[in-house]
Amino acid sequence: MTPFEVSWDEAKLEAVRDRVRAFRMPVTPQVLDGEGWRYGCDPAFLETLRQYWLDGFDARAAERELNRFPQVTLRVEGLDLHAVHLVGEAEGRNPLLLTHGWPGSTYEFWQVAEPLAFPSRFGGRAEDAFDLVIPSLPGFGFSGKPSRPIGPRTVARLFDTMMREGFGYSRYLAQGGDWGAGVSALLALDHPASVKGIHLNYLLVQPAGDPETAEEKAWKSAYDDAQQRLGGYSHLQGTKPQSLAYAMADNPMAQAAWLVERFHDWADLRGKPFEEVFTLDQLLTDVMITVMNDAFPTAAWIYAGAAEEGIRKMAAGQRVDVPTAFSAYPDPRAPNPPRSWVERGYRLTRWRDMPRGGHFAAMEAPDLFVEDLRDWSRSLA
Repeated sequence: MTPFEVSWDEAKLEAVRDRVRAFRMPVTPQVLDGEGWRYGCDPAFLETLRQYWLDGFDARAAERELNRFPQVTLRVEGLDLHAVHLVGEAEGRNPLLLTHGWPGSTYEFWQVAEPLAFPSRFGGRAEDAFDLVIPSLPGFGFSGKPSRPIGPRTVARLFDTMMREGFGYSRYLAQGGDWGAGVSALLALDHPASVKGIHLNYLLVQPAGDPETAEEKAWKSAYDDAQQRLGGYSHLQGTKPQSLAYAMADNPMAQAAWLVERFHDWADLRGKPFEEVFTLDQLLTDVMITVMNDAFPTAAWIYAGAAEEGIRKMAAGQRVDVPTAFSAYPDPRAPNPPRSWVERGYRLTRWRDMPRGGHFAAMEAPDLFVEDLRDWSRSLA
């Protein structure tokens, strides 16, 4: 285990700025008012982001923010894994593994980390504290890059070894959305002796069989429609990710457009506009974690790795027997499944319908996220 700090090379920062400055907007389609995101990343928003990147974004301030919590790297099966390790008021008694997804990073959990680890500083009770481990997925951010695509089943094995042998947590809780939901589910399936409970805000690993009830069939139809409208990126990254990598290489603006579009399309925008859900600093910090680590190609690999591992559907007879909580945020990326469908594949002990917050729940609704996880942990005591 080696202490880690984010340290961005000044020459590389300048090279990125030069590429951002030299970016030329391609021909864009004429759209009606309010339709700027219809065909991809809104060109007007992208130009605003570019100008802020050049004239307003403080990369060194972002670097300091990313160093706010203690971090380490650990070598597991020959791969360097990066993780935030925040030992809170729990003092080792309540370890929680928080796993991000794509196009996110450990930074997704920056607003919730301290309240989860040190609740008494935020009006909570010390007995609700967690010890937090927040790793970068392999190929993402500050973690090492695998030699070929790997999927969440392999990641679950690596993270279980990291938790037990690296941090000394023989039993722990696991939470995740997006790919983090897949990793958490596969930890419960493949390593149940290690996992006290899992908390999901996205259902990536589906139960075996086909929907049966009218409610389940209606959900499946809505899910398929969402995949048709919003899932083109997933099919490309799951089949030919390297073709996309060639187009994105050495082009930070193209990477930003591809990543930021997901933040827009998957956020809960019912109550406020996109510009108020995420700040430009938040978006660019997340983008820079990818750009400065040359992680765009290898982060996309997880889609191909997942396809090769075949993890999106449980095998016949498989079931998660670890206590499972599901929080149904209003996520535009995919409609939430009915409770009956989740219960087919998981030992569902807790269900919460959340009033707000989209795909990036910890960023969009940090207050709800924190209180929900505290309540969940109490329910397992």
